[in-house]
Amino acid sequence: MTSTSAAAAARATVHGYPRQGPNRELKKAIEGYWKGRVSADALRGTAAELRRGNWRQLAEAGVHEVPTGDFSYYDHVLDTSVMVGAVPDRHRDAVADDALDGYFAMARGTQEVAPLEMTKWFDTNYHYLVPELGPDTVFAADSAKQVAELTEALGLGLAARPVLVGPVTYLLLAKPAPGVAAGFDPLTLLDRLLPVYAEVLADLGAAGADWVQLDEPALVQDRSPAVLNAAARAYRDLGALPDRPRLLVASYFDRLGEALPVLAKAPVDGLALDFTGAAAGNLGDLAAVGGLPGKRLVAGVVDGRNVWINDLEKSLATVGTLLGLADRIDVSTSCSLLHVPLDAAAERDIDPQIARWLAFARQKTAEVVTLARGLAQGTDTIAAELAANRTDLASRANSALTHDPAVRSRAAAVTDADGRRSQPYAGRAAAQRAHLGLPLLPTTTIGSFPQTAELRTARADLRAGRIGTAGYEERISAEIREVLAFQEKAGLDVLVHGEPERNDMVQYFAEQLTGYLATRHGWVQSYGTRYVRPPVLAGDISRPEPMTVRWTTYAQSLTDRPVKGMLTGPVTMLAWSFVRDDQPLGETARQVALALRDEVADLEAAGTSVIQVDEPALRETLPLRATDHAAYLAWATEAFRLTTGGVRPDTQIHTHMCYAEFGDILRAIDDLDADVISLEAARSHMQVAGELATAGYPREVGPGVYDIHSPRVPGVDEATALLRKGLEAIPAERLWVNPDCGLKTRGWPEVRAALENLVAAAREVRGSLPGAAS
Repeated sequence: MTSTSAAAAARATVHGYPRQGPNRELKKAIEGYWKGRVSADALRGTAAELRRGNWRQLAEAGVHEVPTGDFSYYDHVLDTSVMVGAVPDRHRDAVADDALDGYFAMARGTQEVAPLEMTKWFDTNYHYLVPELGPDTVFAADSAKQVAELTEALGLGLAARPVLVGPVTYLLLAKPAPGVAAGFDPLTLLDRLLPVYAEVLADLGAAGADWVQLDEPALVQDRSPAVLNAAARAYRDLGALPDRPRLLVASYFDRLGEALPVLAKAPVDGLALDFTGAAAGNLGDLAAVGGLPGKRLVAGVVDGRNVWINDLEKSLATVGTLLGLADRIDVSTSCSLLHVPLDAAAERDIDPQIARWLAFARQKTAEVVTLARGLAQGTDTIAAELAANRTDLASRANSALTHDPAVRSRAAAVTDADGRRSQPYAGRAAAQRAHLGLPLLPTTTIGSFPQTAELRTARADLRAGRIGTAGYEERISAEIREVLAFQEKAGLDVLVHGEPERNDMVQYFAEQLTGYLATRHGWVQSYGTRYVRPPVLAGDISRPEPMTVRWTTYAQSLTDRPVKGMLTGPVTMLAWSFVRDDQPLGETARQVALALRDEVADLEAAGTSVIQVDEPALRETLPLRATDHAAYLAWATEAFRLTTGGVRPDTQIHTHMCYAEFGDILRAIDDLDADVISLEAARSHMQVAGELATAGYPREVGPGVYDIHSPRVPGVDEATALLRKGLEAIPAERLWVNPDCGLKTRGWPEVRAALENLVAAAREVRGSLPGAAS
């Protein structure tokens, strides 16, 4: 096929779409089901309605082929575990009794049974449920969900393409099941898994699938020859299946690199490649391997992870360069639109001119359709769209919001000394112990306490004008008093004010910093029914006035025990926002760090002796390719030290991280130079404590003993056992006792019970230590 005919054949598609609905209907239905207020049939009805609505929106916008199977009640990787029969033994009875309840038990756990471990989906803030596999795992195909959703879409008269997590990525994301000997590699199960995928593909083909998409994003990471050989074998075998649907293998988030020739040579029918951001190198790499003769190329030229409008002319040039490299070229987003909000048109509070810089899922879909039309029919057919796009891009580039000379001057004046504490850790630790007077195994929490319906109502009432500022602040004051009283009664050593005034750990600060935009409807799924509204980092950053000092000092006035000041760190402020794409991330991080440095100084001046700067996103933002790690970690750790480097030696700096593979960044954790780090560890059974010990980490550590993403209340014996396991790696004088993460999403009854058990466990273990008083 010539390049002209490839352009003429160009069509529009996307990899996936937001699941929640315009008003988070899915979240409300699922949580209603958990509470017994919504029946299973009603939940399924809501889900079906949302799926149909998504497909109709896509088709009406001009998308030629809609994705199916990307919809999920909780997580698409968990759905894949169900599809291949990889249900952990401890959950099999629950799944057999009731498939839906068993599914949620795997995701959330029960009081009796622990859930699957949860971690970040590559370098995004989406969390997936980690498959648990072992040498005895027996796979069995269950394609009911995938076939049913395909049948729904076809019943609407739509061209539909089922989307599945590919077999290689599924195994690379898995971990050895509890009790499996160390060193077991789930990838050794590939030959056992492929027949199950073959059966699912046959079922989808029988149901009417013309194409099936197999997502293999794990192949954009650095992979060994053994993994590449496994990928070659997988797609050799799947490609050789008789009477199968046509196969589209998709990757995203970075360039395929050494995996590209493997997939290009495989007997599959097409590839979907990301050509945005770090993945732009796919363009040259594809030409270098001779393109995809005889195959389909789905070109991801619209960024599916950020919210800025596309440069249409630049994308057209990219797609034009691809002409001739494949028999058919379609235009798409770089990845699923799961990672962006639904509709920018719903944002009525953003200046209309600035709003024109934004593109959420619906707007990105329109961009894809515009590009496909321009490619297929000529740029004259989209002349009006190109002209409007040029105007909007120029407006953003020339805006005063994006260039503040004072901010840029201050950032340029930063020196290495600004990011260093005045004493090394050993001297600081002695000063902090003398100042704080804490016992061995001090107990604390990560920061937030339950965000009750009453608190959310109070914030809504304040926004709507139903209550005044004074009434709202009294409600916040009362909540802080209750949180402090409970912590004192429970016996916690370092207290928190509970953050009742905060809507979100990033949004709260973004709303008080210049350069950020807050949305009202920009919800994005983080995990399960947990949705967040990432703010939009649109311009240069500064802090006009203190953000946390008032409520922290009020809390401290209620107790003689130390109360932690709580801040979100600069890397997490970037990672959990939609960041600007018009300057290096390191430059933006430095601006945010300087704003937070001012807040740290004000907290210390107000008498706060313990300040926690959370960086849960430090690992998730790590580039997917090792060659890019050093540059990222250099600016990321510098930003943290710049935030905290100006405090006195006896001020104790904490940080917090959760739900990531910490082993990849142990040196960077040390480079932060925090005095105490708290880490998620309950679901992974204290794995991180051993990793830190092996790496020789010299500072204080709080590996979590309470998994807050499950409704389970760990008993005293369970918390005690985890603590003793932690003590095998971390000496008692450096071990803290805390939950895995903040308690915002939990209810008060379970929080009270869990924290009381946590304190009891700490006292029991503390009392057994030589020379320690309980």
